[in-house]
Amino acid sequence: MTITDLRTVGADTSAVHFARVAGHIGADVSGVDLSRPLDREVADAVVAGLHRHKVIFFRDQHIDHAQQIAFARNFGPVTASHPYDDDAPTDFPEILKIDNREYERKFGVKAASYTNEWHTDVTALVNPPAVSILRAGNTPVRGGDTSWTNLAAAYAGLPESIKELVDGLRAEHRFGGRHPVFKEGSNYGDKVARTPLIAEHPVVRVHPVTGEKILFVQPGFTSRIVGYSRRQSDALLDLLFDEVTNAAYTVRLRWREGTIAVWDNRATAHLAPGDVNHLDVARVLYRTTIEGDIPVGVDGASSVAISGEQFIGS
Repeated sequence: MTITDLRTVGADTSAVHFARVAGHIGADVSGVDLSRPLDREVADAVVAGLHRHKVIFFRDQHIDHAQQIAFARNFGPVTASHPYDDDAPTDFPEILKIDNREYERKFGVKAASYTNEWHTDVTALVNPPAVSILRAGNTPVRGGDTSWTNLAAAYAGLPESIKELVDGLRAEHRFGGRHPVFKEGSNYGDKVARTPLIAEHPVVRVHPVTGEKILFVQPGFTSRIVGYSRRQSDALLDLLFDEVTNAAYTVRLRWREGTIAVWDNRATAHLAPGDVNHLDVARVLYRTTIEGDIPVGVDGASSVAISGEQFIGS
């Protein structure tokens, strides 16, 4: 099905509208009611729009946990909340609650987010989530924004000589990347130490749907380039991270109650806010994730698990 910026789809002729909000990434979606099951054509339009825009935003969608999970299933099997989460609601194990008031208890640091740096969700897994869906619960009047960056655009922006270098490289991903923010001995630090998740991914992965080349590294999880010395690895990662976080490839979202963001976790990285504690406000969001595939590089080689198993949904 071909999706344009404005397309009428579905047996009821509902209009699904994608309005671009930045130069390289992001679109606001209208014409969809997420409180009800989506017609197959509408669901297909939403999925196609996600692949095109990388992150899509829905406004004024006041849904509950069950409705969020039902909506998430349009993108694939829904996983448990998180490999290290033990606080998911009993009746909704797929829901990860993101509450800035809990970070100090969990991670041993007083911060707006334990991953207050650019990251792609859970790339320490051999099959990181394909899609993430985040729903606003309690939102501050100001501050608390989230940003996303387009990793396909980041790869495309590299000089050809750098592309030739990184196309065949592999990188190790682990929680905290090169500089873990959470403290050893904290609730979260103990979980990471007891059951480490470490994966080796291609530095450039090929998107399984769009065929785009994705610069698949980011500060939150990527720890080193395989086969390089620490100094060489850090120098190259600094260069690649600079490209990944280039503001030209980004979009920023101001959360309001009823806002839902859906992003292609295979083609984006995102940045949590750093100003919530400064404002001393409560910010609560609810995330669901979709089972991911095992990344494949330009050379056809797949990612491998160094420690940990695939994270499977249902």
